[in-house]
Amino acid sequence: MKLLTCIYLISFFQLSCEKYQKKNLETQTQEKNRIECTENGCSGTYTGPEFINGQDIAHQFSNKMSGNVGDKLKELYREKNYKKVDFSSIKMTTQGMGSGKVVYYLFIPFTSVNSKCEAYTSFDHVGGWNHAPALNKRKRELEGVTLEGHTLDISKITKTPEGLQEFWIQWKNKKTQSDCK
Repeated sequence: MKLLTCIYLISFFQLSCEKYQKKNLETQTQEKNRIECTENGCSGTYTGPEFINGQDIAHQFSNKMSGNVGDKLKELYREKNYKKVDFSSIKMTTQGMGSGKVVYYLFIPFTSVNSKCEAYTSFDHVGGWNHAPALNKRKRELEGVTLEGHTLDISKITKTPEGLQEFWIQWKNKKTQSDCK
């Protein structure tokens, strides 16, 4: 009976330590990975492990950035400050690929447009490390999100020397811009 109790306590202690380490790692990752948005664009840096438990944590920074960019474009639109992403001025750098710790910097700039119907209010991406992004699959996934009669606006591929490749995608959100048909 003492042996079972001892095994139980050791297992409980080990699980508690793993949960603490995971929570501590998530907290450190969040603290190092701030995204700031202004009326001129969004920028941020991810510093941390490439992978945690087999998941591509570094690349998930592109997901967070895309969400923040879309939110900011909608906010600016509601304020009658009409913008779109300036694809040609996007800055994307990576350092440390393959080392276990990567620094991923991203700047998504906005440019002003003349009217609300020239603005874009949604933003996304498709990409990955050292493989061609599944652009056609992403296009299919995004079918039906654009304003009727409009299409996705897709950037040329953006690459870092270390192998990160991204297509950036913006569109006129059919709910936010419903009066632009």
